[in-house]
Amino acid sequence: MIHKLTHALKVVSGRDVAGRNFRVFPDDTFLVSYPKSGNTWARFLLAALVNPGEVISFANIERLLPDASSQTKNTLKNTSRPRLIKSHEYFDPRYKNIIYIVRDPRDVVLSQYRFFRMRGKIDDAYSLNDFVIRFIEGSLNYYGSWGENVGSWLVAPRSGKRFLLLRYEDMLRQTTEELVKAAAFLGVSVTPDTLQRCVEQGSAERMRELEKTQGKDWVVTKGSRSDIPFVGAAKAGGWKTNLPGEQIAQIEAAWGPLIQHLGYELVSGVSTPGDSALEAVLEQPAR
Repeated sequence: MIHKLTHALKVVSGRDVAGRNFRVFPDDTFLVSYPKSGNTWARFLLAALVNPGEVISFANIERLLPDASSQTKNTLKNTSRPRLIKSHEYFDPRYKNIIYIVRDPRDVVLSQYRFFRMRGKIDDAYSLNDFVIRFIEGSLNYYGSWGENVGSWLVAPRSGKRFLLLRYEDMLRQTTEELVKAAAFLGVSVTPDTLQRCVEQGSAERMRELEKTQGKDWVVTKGSRSDIPFVGAAKAGGWKTNLPGEQIAQIEAAWGPLIQHLGYELVSGVSTPGDSALEAVLEQPAR
């Protein structure tokens, strides 16, 4: 009873987590991705891009580019407009301007497996096979499965939204070029020096060092295991050596057409029957 009353008071006062339930304005831009697809790195890059006078860190990232899943409605309400907001939500018709970060799901599942252990949601003995099953089912979080989340956002251009799709792998390979795309989408003028500064602020090495000193206070890593860092290897294709063949086949069987549509190779040789609803979405070029 007390818990329900406390929650009700938070809702009334705007102190509850924003999540999916906050006022959205037409000039808002959302940085969206499925969890563990490179969103935090992208936040550092874009925060540096739109706040050239700031030194980006875990200490100020929630102020400069707030996360709807961890900040309150009041925080978002008091964020100056035009707002740039992080989200992991599936398609929301209220979002008019979307930068969507997509990552190979076979790498995403490994990153999530590591993150869940870091946060103490599973222990080290938890089976990777069981985790992959839950990953495919979409029962790990509130955002659906990888395929549901990504597929839902691919309809955005057909719904009249301003939409920019960036692949995590392309961002690693050609960070500056992908950042130029984001700058153009945001209407931000850039110079080579500006871009270099953004890349430096978002480098994995710098973020790892910041995590050592600021991680204990950041909302995402506060109270987490210290032996598993939040900032990972910042590499693509780790699934080729770290994900067993059986799990690769399971993921490819679940989302083969979507994986291929996004430019990722299939290696297991499993049958991937078409889905009429998905095929209708995929008629719209992804890039």
